[in-house]
Amino acid sequence: MTRVKRGSIARRYRRGILDFVSGFRGAHSRLFRAANQQEKRALACAYVDRNNRKRKFRRLWIARINAAARKNGITYSSTIHNLFENQVFLNRKTLAQVATLDAYCSSRLIRTISGEKD
Repeated sequence: MTRVKRGSIARRYRRGILDFVSGFRGAHSRLFRAANQQEKRALACAYVDRNNRKRKFRRLWIARINAAARKNGITYSSTIHNLFENQVFLNRKTLAQVATLDAYCSSRLIRTISGEKD
């Protein structure tokens, strides 16, 4: 069998990995074998954390809506239930923004859907 010299291709492959890990600490940014392992780990963690970020934001929105609802004497679950009963289809992100940026509007919304008179 003939000999295949793949020096330039192997160098380009290794250079790409070393460029990816250039900001890592110690040998993880300099030695190819350690860098290769760290790249795989970094990409795996990035994949997992993209889903975790969505989960954390949803928890934050729920906490903010709950805080606004409890100021008006109602629980989070009752607020969401009343929203759907009254066909107010606002998502949690929007509700949380309203609760943090405009407390008056938020309290009016919560009181209106819970059936209280002003």
